[in-house]
Formats: sequence, C-alpha cells, structure tokens
Amino acid sequence: MKTVLTIAGSDSSGGAGIQADIKTITMHGLYATSTITALTAQNTLGVTAILECTPEVLKEQLDCIFTDIYPDAVKIGMVANSRLIEVIAERLLHYQAKNIVLDPVMVATSGARLLSEEAQLTLREVLMPIAQVITPNIPEASLLSGEHITDKASMLTAAKKIAQDYSGAILLKGGHLIEDATDLLFANQQASWFVGQRILTDNTHGTGCTLSSAIACHLAKGESLANSIQQAKAYLSQALAYGLNLGQGSGPMNHMFALK
Repeated sequence: MKTVLTIAGSDSSGGAGIQADIKTITMHGLYATSTITALTAQNTLGVTAILECTPEVLKEQLDCIFTDIYPDAVKIGMVANSRLIEVIAERLLHYQAKNIVLDPVMVATSGARLLSEEAQLTLREVLMPIAQVITPNIPEASLLSGEHITDKASMLTAAKKIAQDYSGAILLKGGHLIEDATDLLFANQQASWFVGQRILTDNTHGTGCTLSSAIACHLAKGESLANSIQQAKAYLSQALAYGLNLGQGSGPMNHMFALK
C-alpha cells in the first residue's frame, strides 16, 4: 500500500489540518502517517489557542516515520516558526523525501498573517526549494510575490515573480477570485489553467489542506503533477458540493462523500 505523510497542525474541529489530511488520504485508498507541528483549539468560528510542538519532538516524529514507514509522498501544511521549518527541511533532505507538496499556510481566511516575517523568510529559503510543488492561495501568493492579485493576468504575473526564486512548480489557487475557482499551474516557465466550478457554500473550512493532500496522494501513486491536480480538484469539488452543514461558522466539507 502506498503511504503519504502529512506534516501539519491538529484541528480540534476536524475540518482542516492533520484531521482533514488523514481523511483525504484514507479516502484515496492510501495509508496516512502524520507529524503534528502544533495543537490548536478551534471550531468553525475560529482559533482560540495554539500550542506549538518542540523542535526535538518534531524531529523524533519524523525520524520514527521515515525509519519505519517510508512515505511515497509528503504534504506539509501549518508550520508555526522558523526552528520547526528548519527541522522539517533538514530531516526531509536527510531522508531524501520525494513528492513533497507544500501548502504555505501564511494567511488566515480573515486576512490575518499566520507566519511572522522571519518564519516566512525561512519558509522561502529552506522549505520551498525542496518542494516539488507549492500551493499558495491568492493572499499567500501576494505575500510571496509582492503582487496585488485581482484577476488571472495578475495571477500569472505573481507566479512568474515567485518562480524567479523557486525552481519547483507553483499551483496558484484562484478560489479567492469572485468569478470562478480556476487555478494556475506554473512549471518550467509554462502556464496551465485548471478550470473549476465555484461551489456556492459557506462551508469551506480546510479546502487548502484537502487539495494539497489529494495532490500528494496522486503523486504517491505515480501520476503526473497535472493529472494529480486535476483529480484533486475533482475530489475537492465533490466534497464541497455534498453540502455538509456543521457548526455555526465556516464549516467543514464532507471528505467521506463517497461512503454509503
């Protein structure tokens, strides 16, 4: 059985982070392992507390996985500080990890920054260079590129600017644009657009986690990056379209829509 390692924070409400990743990986028929970077107290209304993992325990978690159940792909989500970012990069390089998908969790849906400028710089310098693909949303791509993104033309401009300092592929997610949910893949100086239908729902908690995990699943199976993205988008759309409505705020999607 193929395996995927998710490196991310724990979401007590189950809609995002480690919990969303494990659900996604399981529903793709793969075995999920995890390395938890932080515990969060949160629900559909917001985050009330965060307890970060120590670098020492984070390293031990990674060592335990790679020396026993070596992953076919790695998904990286929330990493709260520079030291944790450095530990992850060092261990992934040490074990020659493959198929690394980095979801640069930098900006909350509310617009609040989740990473300090120091941690953001460390992310760019030590973690982005070893990822096969990064999956920023529009606010995150704006931070990475310095570009104000309002449409597809500025999405492409931003991707090209990010590519000046990063040799891997960039999947710039267009979900924050009003008209549709079309994403841009910029790889090897070539642009490819993935058209997606906008699902009319307020329950979008964990969409970024879910998409990046699904991409990692398809890469673990040996599929091309383009096909992995296409299949991951289809899975995400179905999970959103199911219409799960839990909680009082921005609720989760139904990762298990295919179960009867």
